[in-house]
Amino acid sequence: MRSFFLFIIFIAVLGCTSDFSGKADFPALPFRGVWLTNVDSDVLNSRENIAAAMEQLSRQGFNVVFPVVWNKAWTLYPSEVMEREFGRRVDPAFASFDMLSVLIEEAHSRNIKVIPWFEYGFAASYNRDGGFLLGQRPDWAARDAEGRLLTKNNFEWMNAFHPEVQQFILSLILELVENYDVDGIQGDDRLPALPGTGGYSDFTRSLYLEETGTPVPEAWNEENFLKWKADKLSAYGKRVYDSVKAVKPNVLVTWSPSVYPWCYENYLQDWPTWIRDGYADLVIPQVYRYSFEDYRRTLQEMSPERLGLNAAEYRVIPGVLINLGNYLIDTEYMTQVLELNRAYGFQGEVFFFYEGTRWEDGRIGKVIEEFYSR
Repeated sequence: MRSFFLFIIFIAVLGCTSDFSGKADFPALPFRGVWLTNVDSDVLNSRENIAAAMEQLSRQGFNVVFPVVWNKAWTLYPSEVMEREFGRRVDPAFASFDMLSVLIEEAHSRNIKVIPWFEYGFAASYNRDGGFLLGQRPDWAARDAEGRLLTKNNFEWMNAFHPEVQQFILSLILELVENYDVDGIQGDDRLPALPGTGGYSDFTRSLYLEETGTPVPEAWNEENFLKWKADKLSAYGKRVYDSVKAVKPNVLVTWSPSVYPWCYENYLQDWPTWIRDGYADLVIPQVYRYSFEDYRRTLQEMSPERLGLNAAEYRVIPGVLINLGNYLIDTEYMTQVLELNRAYGFQGEVFFFYEGTRWEDGRIGKVIEEFYSR
């Protein structure tokens, strides 16, 4: 009970500040965000759709959007890096106009920040046996203990420890930061990440032996091996952070990992360390729960005290699931989540995903708009 009340105090202190980060041009609190996808949504498909969405979101009180820019082995913006490395410049669905430039223009004209989201991260494909990327670069494949292509939940993975893979993803990020007037960039539960069962490619085996003097253990979750893998990804997160800041210091580096500590063993994401060591302007954990009690319990499990963080370090805003497939959050549950977030001192949230704000005559969007207008 003591740690719960400390949690309330810590977050309340955070909520009293007008500048969340102190390091960058962070959107003024409250932080009200939403992810925009090109899957099960046509929001990004035309200037007209983008303008209508930004007008709607502005009216409802949102101040930041996270548009997808990397998935299915495609960039959704014209990329010289992709053209040079793989001969494909942009997702064909976005060949007729520069979606990201249009989105930035329409969003900024309404005082909405734009933080592009590199959704696939180190994932190469979904249920395609490695797809285009690993078809072109089989040496980039991550492997499990049996030597099979590393796969989790039907996603097939590149080797996040391979320097060429790391440089490729970093080059995409820096290209975007250099060429667009973005307010930040975002990685998620696939960046920096890798299923914990990985680490068995020939390259990674050699690297582990070289650095530790011992072969990789048979058990993928052996304590030292797991930490070595997680530390490698944390180091990459710092490299991304430092590289972005070297180009544009005011561009935010944000991460949206899975919830801790589940994400550590399953995806090697040690995000409390990312915060503690200073390479996360904001962490938006995916508190995706289908019941209010599960949502509340998960927030309580991520109190600053339990994560070993103090109030000044607690750079966290919850990610809330409102729509996925045929699921649309219940109106009462939506209201409870918003009220709980404020009761716990959180001055905002980010919703997955945009279509949930307008499904069924926009009933969830109306709840959000009414709450944000208080």
